[in-house]
Amino acid sequence: MSYFLPHLPSGWHVDQAILSEEDRVVIIRFGHDHDPTCMKMDETLFKVSTRVQNYAVVYLVDITQVPDFNKMYELYDDCAVMFFYRNKHIMVDLGTGNNNKINWAIEDRQELEDIIEVVYRGASKGRGLVVSPRDYSTRHKY
Repeated sequence: MSYFLPHLPSGWHVDQAILSEEDRVVIIRFGHDHDPTCMKMDETLFKVSTRVQNYAVVYLVDITQVPDFNKMYELYDDCAVMFFYRNKHIMVDLGTGNNNKINWAIEDRQELEDIIEVVYRGASKGRGLVVSPRDYSTRHKY
């Protein structure tokens, strides 16, 4: 599904995408199109993109082609989804300890849509950290 979503080919394009959006959340998936985790996440992002287009926009970035942000955002995982609003990185408390990004594939469309809505509502109120509607920590699985 990655060919349906817009790709950003350079660091300048990533900066412009983040800077140019005033009223919508910019969702950037950092990773590789050929990675299985990214493929699952891209499919979910594509399903959600039309439903959230009024308050969010989705872009994809290949971390091999655009290595500018790898150290800055600690992009060492296969797939990482980050949120930006008005040139500010929005962190999401998912219960995993890493508030900077989502580094696994969310396959449920409604779950991802809920997270994006929470990010938008919190960011539009000026918050830099929002709490996810679901706790993704492993403590509840046992």
